[in-house]
Amino acid sequence: MVQDFFNWDIQWFLYFNNLGESKWDSFWLVITQKETWIPLYAFFIIVLYFKFGWKKTLLVAVCIALMITCADQLSNVFKNYFERLRPCHNPDIQGAFRAIDCEGRGKFGFTSAHASNHVAVAIFLGLILYKHYKWLIYVLILWAIMIAYSRVYVGVHFTGDIFFGSIIGIIFGVIFSKLYFFALNKYQDKL
Repeated sequence: MVQDFFNWDIQWFLYFNNLGESKWDSFWLVITQKETWIPLYAFFIIVLYFKFGWKKTLLVAVCIALMITCADQLSNVFKNYFERLRPCHNPDIQGAFRAIDCEGRGKFGFTSAHASNHVAVAIFLGLILYKHYKWLIYVLILWAIMIAYSRVYVGVHFTGDIFFGSIIGIIFGVIFSKLYFFALNKYQDKL
């Protein structure tokens, strides 16, 4: 059954990856880089500081750091358990897809840590800021989907890697938002 899923997933990957055109490669390479989003994260820290103050912003930062660590490490557990080769390391499909950014990538790709981390951040920030900016969660989800798709576009993840990485991100985003609200309620007089 797992092998059937992986075979089906290869077909989806080939479809979505081959939608790309070389004129868009530079754009998607920028989107897929973690460093691209540092200014956005800095912007959120500033917004959180002005909205909540430094103590609550520090609590958010700690929650995000722990959440990303958990999501990232669970993705690594799955990678080591399933040992599913990334597209760029899979000899069965070499030459059938556009390998834009395969240099220096790890051997295994199921599940995508990029997807789990960015989806977790999107869900977490969207939920904790929902009372103030109801529209933000939708924008953040679109942002996370764009980053997740970039991993397929550049040829480093199958669609299933992205899908299940996103599920991990949703789970941790919800869990850590609940932990954040629990801490706020429990220690409200200190925050």
